[in-house]
Amino acid sequence: MNRFSIPSETSREHGLMHDAVTLFAADRKSIESRFDGPYSLERRIRLRELYDAWSVWLDSLDWPALSRPDQVDATLLGIFIASERTCLDMEETRFEEMSVAWPAIHDMVGLLDARRKLDDTDPRDAARCLCDASAGLSSLASQAAGGVSPVLANRLAGFLDKLKKSLAEWHAFRAGYDPEFTWWLASPYHRFEENLTKAVEALRRSNVEPTASEEIVGDPVGREGLVQDLSAAMIPYTPEELIRIGEIEMTWCRAEMASAARDMGLADDWRGALERVKDDHVPPGRQAMFVRDLAREAVAFVIEHDLMTIPELALDGWRIEMMPPERQKVNPFFLGGEAIIVSYPTDAMDHELKLMSMRGNNRHFSRATVQHELIPGHFMQHYCGERYRPYRRLFRTPFWTEGWTLYWELRLWDLGFPRTPEERIGMLFWRMHRCARIVFSLRFHMGEMTAGDCVEMLVQEVGHERATAEGEVRRSFGGDYPPLYQCAYMIGGLQMRALHREMVLERGMSERQFHDAVMRENCMPIAMLRAILRDDPIERHALPTWRFYGEISQSGSTVAPL
Repeated sequence: MNRFSIPSETSREHGLMHDAVTLFAADRKSIESRFDGPYSLERRIRLRELYDAWSVWLDSLDWPALSRPDQVDATLLGIFIASERTCLDMEETRFEEMSVAWPAIHDMVGLLDARRKLDDTDPRDAARCLCDASAGLSSLASQAAGGVSPVLANRLAGFLDKLKKSLAEWHAFRAGYDPEFTWWLASPYHRFEENLTKAVEALRRSNVEPTASEEIVGDPVGREGLVQDLSAAMIPYTPEELIRIGEIEMTWCRAEMASAARDMGLADDWRGALERVKDDHVPPGRQAMFVRDLAREAVAFVIEHDLMTIPELALDGWRIEMMPPERQKVNPFFLGGEAIIVSYPTDAMDHELKLMSMRGNNRHFSRATVQHELIPGHFMQHYCGERYRPYRRLFRTPFWTEGWTLYWELRLWDLGFPRTPEERIGMLFWRMHRCARIVFSLRFHMGEMTAGDCVEMLVQEVGHERATAEGEVRRSFGGDYPPLYQCAYMIGGLQMRALHREMVLERGMSERQFHDAVMRENCMPIAMLRAILRDDPIERHALPTWRFYGEISQSGSTVAPL
């Protein structure tokens, strides 16, 4: 009997790889759901076993006998497995770095894994582990101010927060039900909880300047980590080349901002034009209905220009929700998908924060954002992703997810969606923001910029309100997004724009055909999407290498103009 759900006799109704990817994803989910403790060693061991077994199966496939869609999916699954192995290696490295500062981390992870394996843990041994770990936490808290780097302190604090929740579940499983466990653990567990809380507070305070932007620490992956992630996304550019692309695009934006400022009667003062735009916002309480109207306007524009198929169910299938004040510290603008989540000030917010939120979510910034979040952007991705090749959601990449929505900002600009200089300013602000994201996110992960530097860049070079800039940087490096996520907006959008030019302008696809085809293929690196649309051969172990932006000169100019 096979340990994993590797197909032996598979129905060809949906293709071999359709079922294979579905089975793989289910096995992976099963392992991750069971061993859900932070930095679980057992999870890493079993995932490696899973990846090894599936790699052997992929190597056994008769490549010429596979259908073209199966060759695509086999390639994507191989890339995914290789990328996941790299992630496990990085997790292992970070775990060992934390164990130097707090050796008891091994015992704590072991207790959680033993619980998931249903091992009969001896209560006396568990009490000893908690006592030793508690003493180690006291030592960690006392040395946090000088003996732990800010990055490691931030990582340890995050781990301990998760450990507290997981260990509470571990304790509740037997406390009160098992008399011996309850007797042995009564004091050690509560002392451990107290020392854990103190250690987290000490780690959060350590090596942190008392300013809002410096509270953002992050966990840089280094240049090598970026290169590995770029390879998995089929991006054949170095981090330095991507930074130059961001700078080139920013130069274009600055020229267009100056042009819009002149049309507003402000000479070349784009900052003055931006300030005037920020002051044009709806009254408190009206933002949700304004967003509704903007969404309907964007849909009407897409339909008028016959840009893509919008099923009737999708036309009004989205919802509007309001962003809670606490979440606005991390997400100061809109979020989208099945619903659009709107940021706007509440009555309880400080006066200055109210003003910054209203200015940051003004009419013209919002008009440039709603179509990104709903139709034709994230909502259409969500709608189509559940209906066309949904198994490919395993291969989700931010270059596809955010690249598609950023591409629409570029496409709608070209089609005349902004009607006034103010609306052009609104769209250009976001394009500048995405250019800056390339630069500051890559430089942060290579150790060339601090979080505070990133905030200043957004304030000084893009024109953000300081509160929204801090929220953006906090969101970028808070740990919820992979390292390339912020870079992927503009780079993915440029990939999609280059693909549009190739398929629509050069090869004769209609706008609707192109956009519908992208949605029906679902998630994948855009270079692979290009191979599908071009009907290129899918060679085994030979990944597409598409320099979608041409060659980048050392001076920072593109050799092959777009």
